[in-house]
Amino acid sequence: MRYQSSVLILLISIASAGVTNAADGPYPKVIPAPGGEIIIPDAESQGHHDEWRFSAARRMGDTLYVSGVIVNRRPGEGTDIAAYKQQVRRALTRLKFILESAGVTFADVAMINSFHVWQGPNFTGTRDEQFKAFEDVIGEFVTAPYPAWTAVGTTGLLSDGGIVEIQLIAHAARK
Repeated sequence: MRYQSSVLILLISIASAGVTNAADGPYPKVIPAPGGEIIIPDAESQGHHDEWRFSAARRMGDTLYVSGVIVNRRPGEGTDIAAYKQQVRRALTRLKFILESAGVTFADVAMINSFHVWQGPNFTGTRDEQFKAFEDVIGEFVTAPYPAWTAVGTTGLLSDGGIVEIQLIAHAARK
């Protein structure tokens, strides 16, 4: 019983320290790389790094490059504007988390690149309706003075449920 209590206390200590797997260590991870470092904010990003060979974010000097996050329709979610806004909000919340893991915020974002599937099975509205809804939601995260932004139409994304992919570049001075 005493041994079980010690093991339980150890497990609680590990969990409260933010360690998801004792072998992986705590997040965010900052790993030195030529010219800067990569940031792995959580176990999901660790999986992307290890399996698909990309980092959630990479700092080069005072610039942070954030890999694209896909606005994705999950199984059972709608294809209407209300569902789309929730999907955009989920992706931007993920981007906010990645930025914060690198010590910056949306206020530090200098460039947004968005890649939109205007005509696809995951959104039933028009291009103009999709972009208006996107602007409405991004306004919850990005305020004036606004970053530069390029929006590009495409025929598809890596994810079958993908509607938009959002990539960021931010000023991220080392502290």
